[in-house]
Amino acid sequence: MVRIHGPSLGLAALALVSTSSRCRAESTATSSASGACPTVLVPSYQAPVVAGGYVAQLIATGLKRPRGILIDSNGALLVVQQGSGIVHLKLSDHGGTCVSVQKSTTLVNDSSLNHGIELSKDGKTLYASSDDKVFSWAYDSAAVSVSGKRTLIQNMTNSDHVSRTLLLSRKAPDLLLVSRGSSENVDAGAAVLANGRSVIRAFNISNVTDTPYDFPSQGKLLGWGLRNSVGVAEEPQTGGIFSVENSADQMRRDGEDIHENNPGEEMNFHGFLNGSTEHQGGNYGYPHCFALWDKNIPNAGNLTVGNQFAPDPDYSESQDRSCLNDYVPPRLTFQAHMAPLDIKFTPDGSLAYITFHGSWNRDKPAGYKLSTVAFADGQPVDAPDSTTAVSDVLSNADTSACPGKCFRPVGLAIDTAVGGRVFMTSDSTGEIYAIQRAEVSATGSGGGGSKSSSGGGTLVTSTTTGTHNAAPALRTGRTDGWLFAALTVGLMVVGGWVFAAAF
Repeated sequence: MVRIHGPSLGLAALALVSTSSRCRAESTATSSASGACPTVLVPSYQAPVVAGGYVAQLIATGLKRPRGILIDSNGALLVVQQGSGIVHLKLSDHGGTCVSVQKSTTLVNDSSLNHGIELSKDGKTLYASSDDKVFSWAYDSAAVSVSGKRTLIQNMTNSDHVSRTLLLSRKAPDLLLVSRGSSENVDAGAAVLANGRSVIRAFNISNVTDTPYDFPSQGKLLGWGLRNSVGVAEEPQTGGIFSVENSADQMRRDGEDIHENNPGEEMNFHGFLNGSTEHQGGNYGYPHCFALWDKNIPNAGNLTVGNQFAPDPDYSESQDRSCLNDYVPPRLTFQAHMAPLDIKFTPDGSLAYITFHGSWNRDKPAGYKLSTVAFADGQPVDAPDSTTAVSDVLSNADTSACPGKCFRPVGLAIDTAVGGRVFMTSDSTGEIYAIQRAEVSATGSGGGGSKSSSGGGTLVTSTTTGTHNAAPALRTGRTDGWLFAALTVGLMVVGGWVFAAAF
């Protein structure tokens, strides 16, 4: 029996596994559930589905709208809590996804911070953003302290889309990329570059003066006509810059409602900071042109997935031609309204992890999951018109319960020191998950889930009795060709303490 207690921030872990092999399922579940993870943290909603070839654990709860996340030089997590500041989480790390929070410390107390966070390569300078400004601090990871706050970039305030994503290039040192979204669903002012909305820019932070950069007029323009590109990443092998864009809601074309399946969300390519400038500074279409996901729209003609098209009130044959010929098309297009919020690459550049926060503008919810896109030679493997580029890793078991009773992924951090382990925040539930490829966790070799638009695996949950030499009692069986295993756990509350026993 184990006694579980602690503050509102959960210090335990729930182990989740899925696989298509009985032997691998039994060995992985047992290793995840044995003495390495002494306690269990259970989500308040139906446990997520984990794709074959991956393991996942819930490692923290009780956070206040966690958004951006990163790993410092000592292996601690730094997390932006929207509306409150940055928290430092010292981890107790048993290896793989068996991680718990040992100590939580408020690092920056600032209610204006809402999403963006970045750390210099040497780990000594911290960056974060509000809706209007980008700040920096000297950061001491050993002392868990910051000092010397500076304002680097300013004049970014607008309504509606207020996240200001930050990315510090590793291929072109000292260039800090900042993404700013639109001020409304369809923002006519974003068509004027001087307004500085729906734009990604890069700023040289090695020569910042006492006067901060002016976002609308300064910096290197990487792209505009980007409605709300919250996720921005640098492909680690070639240095190519990619963003994932949240497209528009409530769309009509030629008087017909097409909002359920159009427009698609976009992955856009912005060239290289260290080389070719293909597409760099180009216009990606917003607010006049959008990417097609479902061809079932009026006057679709020869349009295919990923082609730019014109909705009302701009719709006309001539405007459609302009959308196709005059703007930069997306590199990939995703199902409408899934709301991609972050993109992070594995160190070898073979996979891009993407968080899909989830829809509100669809009758049937979409998104609410962590997925991957396969890359090779610095570009997505799939063609621009693909509808199957996304492979799901961690998804909600019942999206009909979303958004109220499910996780909503936001920020990602990849721990290169531990086999590519991924940390993921969920803002609506105040949680952090740890995810890792099962083969990496068990053997140190790579592996991945199969491509799927619906999850690709059956959930296996395993828990422990809390003693380092106690093996759990696993109940195993098969459902639809998949193995499932679960430990039966009894819970009892006595005097505010929770007792758990396996039987």
